[in-house]
Amino acid sequence: MERIPLSMGGLRTLPWYVAVSQVVGVACVVITGVWMGHYRGGYAWDGSLNEFNVHPLCMVLGLVFLYGDAVLVYRVFRNESKRSVKILHALLHVMALIISVVGLVAVFDFHATAKIPDMYSLHSWCGMLTFVLFFLQWLLGLGFFVFPWASAQIRNWYLPLHVFFGLLLLVMSVGTCLLGITEKLLFSIMPTYSKFATEGVLANILGLLLVCFGVMVGYVVTREDFRRPPNPEEEVLSVHFKTLSEGEIPSSP
Repeated sequence: MERIPLSMGGLRTLPWYVAVSQVVGVACVVITGVWMGHYRGGYAWDGSLNEFNVHPLCMVLGLVFLYGDAVLVYRVFRNESKRSVKILHALLHVMALIISVVGLVAVFDFHATAKIPDMYSLHSWCGMLTFVLFFLQWLLGLGFFVFPWASAQIRNWYLPLHVFFGLLLLVMSVGTCLLGITEKLLFSIMPTYSKFATEGVLANILGLLLVCFGVMVGYVVTREDFRRPPNPEEEVLSVHFKTLSEGEIPSSP
C-alpha cells in the first residue's frame, strides 16, 4: 500500500477544521442575535437600549466572525491565485470595518442619549485599542500588499509583523467580547446571574464558542502543512518585480 505523505494526510483534515470553525462562528453570531433580540428587547436606532443591542451584534459579526474568515482565506483558497485571495482578504476586512463602525456609532449614540460616560471601562479601553489597531493594520495591508508602494525588501520585513498582528487582533477581539459579555450580564441580571438564569447560561455559552472560534482559526492558520504551497509562477514574478524595483534588469531564462 502506498504511503500518504504526512502533509497530504494532514490536508485532508483542513476542510473539516474550516467547516467546524464556520459552524462555530455562525453560532456565535446567531446566539448574539438571539440574546440581544429575545432577552434584551430587540433592535432600534433611536438612542434607546435597543440601539445599544446593535453594538454587540455588529462587533461579534465584524471583528470576530468576518475578521476571522479574512484570516482564514489564505488557507481555504490555498490553490487559487494569490492576487484573487488577496482581494478577497481585503474585501472581508472592509466588510468587518464597516460593520464594526456601525457597532461603535450605536454604542456612542446610546451613551450620548442616555447621558452615560464613555470610555471608562476596561472593556471599552480594550475595544477601542483593538479597533484602532485593526484599522491601522488594514491601512498598512492596503499600502504594502494590495496597492504596493514599498520595495520588496520592506514588504518582506513587514509581512511577519502583519501575520503576527493579524492573529493578535483576533485574540484581542475575542478577549474584548468576553469582557463585554461579563459587563453586560453584571449590569443586566446581577441578582439572578449566580442562580444560573437562562440568559446568563446562554451568554456564557456564547463566550465559550467565541473562544473556540478563535482557537480553531488560530490552529488552522499556524499549522505548517496547511500553508499555501509555493507557486513557481508567482515566485518568478516576485523575483522579476524585486529586481525591477531595485533598478536591475532580470536576465532571460
